[in-house]
Amino acid sequence: MKKFITTLQNIWKIKELRERIGWTLLMLFIFRFGSFVVLPGVVPEALDNAASAAGSDLLGLINSFTGGAFNNASVMALGIMPYITASIIIQLLGFASPYFQRLQQKEGESGRKKLNQITRLLTVLITLVQGGGYLTYIYSIPGALDPNMPQTLFWLSSIIILSSGTVFAMWLGERITDNGIGNGASLLITIGIIASLPQALAGEIALQIGANNLFKLILEFALFFVIIGAVVLVIQGVRKVPIQFAKHMVQRGGTVMPAAGVRDYIPIKVNAAGVMPIIFAQALMFVPATVAQFAFGQEAMAAPSGMLKELVNPYSFTSSVIVFLLVVGFTYVYTALIVNPTQYAEYLKRQNAFIPGIKPGKPTADFIDAITTRVTLPGSIFLGLISVIPAIAVAFGVQPSFAVFFGGTSILIAVGVVLDTLQQIESHLLMRRYDGLVKSGRIQGRSRMQTIGSNM
Repeated sequence: MKKFITTLQNIWKIKELRERIGWTLLMLFIFRFGSFVVLPGVVPEALDNAASAAGSDLLGLINSFTGGAFNNASVMALGIMPYITASIIIQLLGFASPYFQRLQQKEGESGRKKLNQITRLLTVLITLVQGGGYLTYIYSIPGALDPNMPQTLFWLSSIIILSSGTVFAMWLGERITDNGIGNGASLLITIGIIASLPQALAGEIALQIGANNLFKLILEFALFFVIIGAVVLVIQGVRKVPIQFAKHMVQRGGTVMPAAGVRDYIPIKVNAAGVMPIIFAQALMFVPATVAQFAFGQEAMAAPSGMLKELVNPYSFTSSVIVFLLVVGFTYVYTALIVNPTQYAEYLKRQNAFIPGIKPGKPTADFIDAITTRVTLPGSIFLGLISVIPAIAVAFGVQPSFAVFFGGTSILIAVGVVLDTLQQIESHLLMRRYDGLVKSGRIQGRSRMQTIGSNM
């Protein structure tokens, strides 16, 4: 405890860090305040009644990412999600389109600025499309609109407000990244995810204490912290591939002699794909429900049966097995997209470096590819298990609202963002010769991987 208080005092002593943290908290407060400002003409009570049925579908997933703003029909209902969608699309285009690949890798700062412009424009287009779909969803809720509100006026004003809310959220995220601490867009998602944690935690405590299951409650908390620890280990886990730079000639006392080559390593992450495989798998699992709704009407979804019932229930055994297999498969696919062994081999060749015992060129690329494939196996299995842990928790009597924090995208995003933010805080402390946030070692963030990747 004394160490923690001393660290807080050291953080307060650094003016720049103090101002950055204060600025970040202010931006997050503004974002959360906007989540409770309801669109004009919407009846919040009707949305509250309909929200109870949206906990296990795509709308429930979006609502968890926006911190309840989606079900509140607020001006921030779409949150930062259109910007995240646009960023993912641009990233995928970088793998498929030579133009975007050139902007990402070869044109430096000017290329990144152009990509940011394209991402912002694409964000506005996605917001208009998603905003139209969201307003259609509000129309489908009985009593959700004020009968005195003209529909045309509501549609036009709401589209403008939703688009402005998303653009404003994007601006808040950029301001956090530039003037605050941590990645702005990731922090906005994280604050939305953890916004429902206190209520879910209070509900779980009340349920278990009311049922005299104090031991079960303690066991839940113990498993929760074990899962968080495992997530931290996997997020930070890397396979260090040793590299050595070739010897160079130096002059010592008038004599030219070879100097020993510098040793370094390439970090191959255990979980290079991040949360994307889980997001892709969950999105794919929403397809059967969507197809059934269009094919058989809303009545089919009111009381689904047979295999459809298993597929639309995210906590069923069949759905959990399919999600696990999809996550494992998508992990390999996405890792193959973002980890390019040929680029690593070319980078080493340009830097006059090599992997000891491995010939430069194609043998180096094949070696890195084999290492990546082997490392991805435990990472993919871990992601698969994380994706189905909420279903396992529900099967053992945990409330769904609290079970979602045991796994899935929620815990991966939250833990990853917290680690990245703490790593930046620790960098400020170490630069000014203060102790870091841990007694020994350092928090391993993404800085090293980003450094290696930016040089390639």
